[in-house]
Amino acid sequence: MTEARRPRAWAWLALAWLLAVGALAWQQAGFWREGRLDSDVLALLPGAHEDPRLAQANARLAEGGTRQLVVLLGHADWPTLRRGAEAFGASLRENPRLAPLPDDTAAEAAMSAYAPYQRGLLTREQRQRLSDTDPALLARQALARLFAPGSAPGWTADPLGLELDWWQARAGQGPVPRDGLLAIEDADRHWVVQRFEHTGSPFALDGERHLQLALDRAHAAAESAAGQPLQRLQAGVPLHAEAAAAQASREVATIGLGSLATVLLLAWLAFRSLRPILLVGLSLAIGVAAGVAATAWWFGQVHLLTLVFGASLVGVAEDYGIHYFASRQRDPSPPRTLMRRLLPALSLALATSVLAYLTLAIAPFPGLRQMALFSAAGLTAAFLTVVLWFPFLDRSAPRPSGFSRVVAASLARWPRWPRGLPGLALSLLVAAGIAGGLWQLQVRDDLRSLQASPAALVAGERDTARLLSLPSPAQYFLVQAQTPEALLRAEESLVDQLAGLREKGVLSGWRAVSDFLPSMARQSDDAALRQAAETAALALASEVLEEDLAAAPAPVQRLQPDTWLATPASLPLRPLWLGERDGQWASIVLLEGLAPASVESLATVAAGSPDVRWVDRTAAYSDLLSHYRRMMGWLVLAAYAAVGLALVLRFRRRAWRALLPTALAGAASLGLLGWLGVPLDLFGVLAQLLLLGFGIDYGIFLLEHDDDPASWLAVSLGAASTTLAFGLLALSATPALHSFGLSLLLGIGLVWLLSPCFRMRRDNGALAH
Repeated sequence: MTEARRPRAWAWLALAWLLAVGALAWQQAGFWREGRLDSDVLALLPGAHEDPRLAQANARLAEGGTRQLVVLLGHADWPTLRRGAEAFGASLRENPRLAPLPDDTAAEAAMSAYAPYQRGLLTREQRQRLSDTDPALLARQALARLFAPGSAPGWTADPLGLELDWWQARAGQGPVPRDGLLAIEDADRHWVVQRFEHTGSPFALDGERHLQLALDRAHAAAESAAGQPLQRLQAGVPLHAEAAAAQASREVATIGLGSLATVLLLAWLAFRSLRPILLVGLSLAIGVAAGVAATAWWFGQVHLLTLVFGASLVGVAEDYGIHYFASRQRDPSPPRTLMRRLLPALSLALATSVLAYLTLAIAPFPGLRQMALFSAAGLTAAFLTVVLWFPFLDRSAPRPSGFSRVVAASLARWPRWPRGLPGLALSLLVAAGIAGGLWQLQVRDDLRSLQASPAALVAGERDTARLLSLPSPAQYFLVQAQTPEALLRAEESLVDQLAGLREKGVLSGWRAVSDFLPSMARQSDDAALRQAAETAALALASEVLEEDLAAAPAPVQRLQPDTWLATPASLPLRPLWLGERDGQWASIVLLEGLAPASVESLATVAAGSPDVRWVDRTAAYSDLLSHYRRMMGWLVLAAYAAVGLALVLRFRRRAWRALLPTALAGAASLGLLGWLGVPLDLFGVLAQLLLLGFGIDYGIFLLEHDDDPASWLAVSLGAASTTLAFGLLALSATPALHSFGLSLLLGIGLVWLLSPCFRMRRDNGALAH
């Protein structure tokens, strides 16, 4: 391309980028209106390792609960509690974000649905009682029931009262209707249970917890109506999602605005001109918007942790604009001429930074891949803005400021690593400090490091689950068989073992389809057992009353899976029935009141049956985090070896001067984490990989541009903003981001401090290796 055509081509490319930025602005307006944000911690983790049936089970357990929340109001006096609960519900009914869910009071409809099949339905305790008790004793108990006050008029159809007992056992200890409310008793306190569905989006990034504020207002109205304080417990995914969104809003503001303010302050101190500040700020805004757009386009939504992580992009994306204006200070060339000279170096800087971020995508974690794409797209957009627009928007070179002269001149006074005995002593001292920190460094592969719900909300969730006997969806049994009948029989065998564990205190209960839909074989056996006991009872009654009460055996109808699924009575348990897939039928058995120390015994139960699989999602994801932490650790070592080889090919015997500062800073940052008591997790290892990608540039730069003050100014400004940008992540309440930010804060800061210490020496006018 001729010199005459270059400006014209540049202008067309700048115009094309203007149109792209316009489309980006339109996309961003729509994205933030829709609020396509995600706070589910499990969305950050890989699901490809799960087989289709396990993925189906997890998805089924998540259905329906993502928008529901439950509130419990408690007080010792029922009339007081009733007044407060009615006022609480009335307040929330006026809120457009919440819709009350119907009470689970359809007992009569469920009893009608089960009535034709009742003769084949027995509880475990009833079955044991009929099997172990002498028939004559059962007959006398039935007769006593006949003469008891208030005996049921249908005694001859159910002389042992089995059907009522079956329903009472199935009802369990859950809430029961009382004065038009759902109530539950616990020690000396009454509780009213109210359920709602959240109809709006909980992901508003305005820093407000709208749902929590609505609950607080309703609670205030309830206490005003009751005239006394009421205890409140609340639980539900929307509450956690809203808390995560509010936290993300605060952290995005802290990290993003903090990084932006620092970048602009550095630009002002270095250039003392408004134009560099505005143009650098423009490139950063476009970069962040492009990161959001690319992530939303590729993944369909953006995780809140990705937004928090992406806020640190500000401190990295400014490098291109800072380098341009730092060079513009000392180079009188026209802007486009200068940009053409800088383009190879800027392109190389973009390539190395993008590659450093893309290393996050090596592990198959959707969350890490979101962060990698966000950062790569954001850096690319900031780079294009600087390259294509700055030469047209920049009209005058900034004058050197006192700050820029001081920073540029500091390189000449920077100390080098001492030689001889002092250098050896310093090396041993540093090595001892690093070794001491590494000795204390702990490893944590905990799924909880990826979330940070408020402690009060977690405690309320735990107490609510205890009062309502809610099972945990994170740990369950997956049962599989070739036919529905075989599946139900396998589930019944599992439940028989769980009953023994309940007696030992391992768990308090379970939820299983087979308790409401027994296998055909069990229904037949139970019907025969019941018929024998009732025949004896009716015979004794006939003798006592001198009246023939014996009747022909009633026909027994078997409850089939299809019939059961079609009735409203199956609605609460339908998520546990997974149906048929690839010739296999499957169901889920949930556990109640499981003690954490008893997990191993439950895994042993599953190990004894080929049809039963124990699923511990929390432990599985923690194992996965541990696996990838180790894998990425070996990758870091391999990356150091590869980078070292490349440096040897480029710099020969001087290569160690570029690699040693980063390696030393990486080891020192890990040692400092140990001294500070911050555990190492997968994100901490990934920080070491990014540290290599960013930090090695400082050593390379000092070898390529030996003792160049102006270039040192650009590097120092970039290093300061990058260090602060990632360092602000250390303020995150999410443990994983905290350790990630702290690792890079320490690492990048140390690389910047150490790199000049290993630059070339000049002995008698010649460079010494």
